[in-house]
Amino acid sequence: MNLDTREPVTDPLNVLETAALLRELTAGLIAVADFDEALARLVRVARDAIPGVDSCGFTALRAGEPAGVAASDAGRAELDDLRHSPDTPALAAIRRREMITAADLDRESRWPAWTGRARGLGVRGVISAPVDVDEQVIGAINLYAEPADALTPRHQLTAMLLAEHAGLLLAAVRDRERQAAQAGQLDAALLEEGVIGQAVGVIMTQRGCPAPEALAVLRSAAASLDIPLREVAERLVSTVSRPRES
Repeated sequence: MNLDTREPVTDPLNVLETAALLRELTAGLIAVADFDEALARLVRVARDAIPGVDSCGFTALRAGEPAGVAASDAGRAELDDLRHSPDTPALAAIRRREMITAADLDRESRWPAWTGRARGLGVRGVISAPVDVDEQVIGAINLYAEPADALTPRHQLTAMLLAEHAGLLLAAVRDRERQAAQAGQLDAALLEEGVIGQAVGVIMTQRGCPAPEALAVLRSAAASLDIPLREVAERLVSTVSRPRES
């Protein structure tokens, strides 16, 4: 990434602020299993934690196609949305694989249509940093400032570190999302399977609970007894099917 080093960027306060930002971001995303929710948290944390940044957005591409946006401020979401115009600093950052900066949009000529919309929404400065998520999803995190020349080399360093850290966290979110989807498919298959489905039905009747909770109870019993899920289901169904002694 291109980093302007004309002024020092190792201010101890800036380092502490960036470390606090990364800690807060980790805490906010570490257990999230929904990618859209993770993006929404990411842009809110970045806006609130980085001094001088008035709003933050994320532009996502999946398999090379626009795959949605997240914006800390809904009124500026169009600045991150490639459907309005593909000629944006975010797409430039993604394509060039480097950080893109514009300190004063009044002096900017690279993205005329986008710049006009940004200025109309009160934005005068932008930093877009590319974010590598996984083999399918890439994106850019976009930091916006209302005053011109408010985004300094310190903000560029923060954006670079934020993009690297966010990429790792978002990749983990994508993994959890895939695992949850696979688990859901497995659960659906188990519920359709004869004796396990019957056992789940028994637990639902006994406890008045939904199928996923009943399946979790069955799994917990199998783990506690250290026997296969099917065997636990067979025992339960056999027990409730056994004629009661007079």
